Amino acid sequence: SGYVKAIDPLGTQYKLADYLQAMGIGSFLPEWTLLVGAVLLAALEFSLGIFLLFAIRRHLVSKIVLALMSIMTLLTLWIVIANPVKDCGCFGDAVVLSNGQTFIKNIILLAIALMLQKWPTSISKKTQWIVINYTVIFALALSAWSLWDLPPFDFRPYHVGANIAQGMKIPQGAPQPQFETTFILEKNGQQKEFTLDNYPDSTWTFVDSKTVQTAEGYVPPIHDFSIQDNKTGEDITQEVLNDTGYTFLLISPNLSMADDSNFGTIDQIYECAEDHGYRFICLTASTEKEIAKWQNITGAEYPFYITDETTLKTIIRSNPGLLLIKDGTIIRKWSHNDLPTADALQGPLNKLEIGHLPEESAAKTITQVALWFFIPLLLLIIADRTWAWSLYIRRKIRKGEALLKKEEQKIMHNR
Repeated sequence: SGYVKAIDPLGTQYKLADYLQAMGIGSFLPEWTLLVGAVLLAALEFSLGIFLLFAIRRHLVSKIVLALMSIMTLLTLWIVIANPVKDCGCFGDAVVLSNGQTFIKNIILLAIALMLQKWPTSISKKTQWIVINYTVIFALALSAWSLWDLPPFDFRPYHVGANIAQGMKIPQGAPQPQFETTFILEKNGQQKEFTLDNYPDSTWTFVDSKTVQTAEGYVPPIHDFSIQDNKTGEDITQEVLNDTGYTFLLISPNLSMADDSNFGTIDQIYECAEDHGYRFICLTASTEKEIAKWQNITGAEYPFYITDETTLKTIIRSNPGLLLIKDGTIIRKWSHNDLPTADALQGPLNKLEIGHLPEESAAKTITQVALWFFIPLLLLIIADRTWAWSLYIRRKIRKGEALLKKEEQKIMHNR
């Protein structure tokens, strides 16, 4: 839970904003405080998990875990009752649980936390300070890196290799949403409710009706993606997704909050796309005034199209961010801090590495991330134990030398 929050602090920030909005206090806190809260929450969860794994200060940690799980369980109880959000966001986009499943999960974890608090265990404290400090620093650094670049794991439906058009399709035979309509009718001054199955004769007078959804049905992974011209309103979604050539999509949910420090590189990529006949468009949820301001600041000549803000935030965790798609498939994604240079785009994209899906596998990425954590930690522990051992040896040597000197003085005195 802590790790998936740490690699996607913006996603955690959006979820915290949803909670505060549901509580009616979303407008009182600036966005940067939510981002800081998201990073600290991720660091807390990740650190507590590692401390439990290494049996570090279990007496204290078990109390903190119990307090945390008590708060989270009460929070998820409110979520089950009030249903302010569809899922709690406990595991980001990696594992999506319903509100009921989340509550059950927290009840189980709360019970384990109670047992752990009652029967804590601990290990030697000699290397605990290394694990504690390194774990906290690692979690904070992981969030910082994910904010600077992009999350090392992308659990969203717009990950590299995903086909947007396929993600929007509903398979044949998929369950359809179910609705039930209730009719309120009146006869002889008395009102009753009926359904289509027991609808009465014409002697009853219609008063009102209400329709409720009884089953959600199949919802495709991508169900809210559209591209509309910001001036004419023309929908070009299918035109873009069915394009057999390459298309660059500059993504900015809100241009007024976008980082404009790399606009020169963006303009160079646009010029390269123009030279080779590739489409380059900007997708945003900004107003005409905000678009005009961005054009004035950056000198942007590429066209702007409108897409839902939440969708854009889901597509890429960068504002702005850049996508390269072909035949509706996402080939590459870049943060505005790691955009491809003009030199890397010289020549037809189908002949360049950048124009093809990366070969890195999920297993390789998982191995790398695990090694990033455990190898430096192991080296630090070995270095600490080596230093402690050397101090021990030096103390033994000094003690031996002192004893030898004392014996020599005693012999000289006896003479």
